[in-house]
Amino acid sequence: MIKKTVKNVQEALEGVKDGMTMMLGGFGLSGIPENSISELVKLNLKDLTCISNNAGVDDFGLGLLLHKKQIKKMISSYVGENAEFERQMLSGELDVELTPQGTLAAKCQAAQQGFPAIFTPAGYGTEVAEGKETREFDGKMYVLEHAYKADFAFVKAWKGDEAGNLIFKGTARNFNPLMCGAATITVAEVEELVKPGELDPNQIHIPGIFVQRIFEGKNYEKRIEQRTVRQK
Repeated sequence: MIKKTVKNVQEALEGVKDGMTMMLGGFGLSGIPENSISELVKLNLKDLTCISNNAGVDDFGLGLLLHKKQIKKMISSYVGENAEFERQMLSGELDVELTPQGTLAAKCQAAQQGFPAIFTPAGYGTEVAEGKETREFDGKMYVLEHAYKADFAFVKAWKGDEAGNLIFKGTARNFNPLMCGAATITVAEVEELVKPGELDPNQIHIPGIFVQRIFEGKNYEKRIEQRTVRQK
């Protein structure tokens, strides 16, 4: 059995350099690779292109990288929770490529499965389709979208084993599985790392073939973006 375990987040991020393109899993603040993001901040990398559904909040998640202006370009779908993101985008400091959420997911999955591109009806007739090839299928127009190309993919799972097999929990099972194997190197951080054979094969969401490095993370905060409670 091939062991893909690395000692810590520092070893997991070996080879990360300025100017790289990286995917980061998560939905809002759910299932984000907190340890990997913190290490990217410490490494003080510059000119990064980040592919993620959203950009975190001002003081957490990708918001930490934005605050230090380490991100050159954001490719994302929803950015409404981050005031610093809005400021940098409107001022022209940050290059932003807004992508329909389903298209973002499909382009990650296409890269994972080895497809160079997809056709999607989303965005046809809008600014999203400007400069892109369009084609008609069965009387409906579609836009050609190229699969993403990334150097690293950072994902967060609930449990994993030393062979890289992963189980996601709840909302964290969103963009994380689609980004596994969609980059040259996939780094998975997990809440609990176990020996091969300890995970129920019927419960595994992503097989280890899609993961190159795996480590057990620490000190997860699991923040809530907007806490809503019932009035007494």
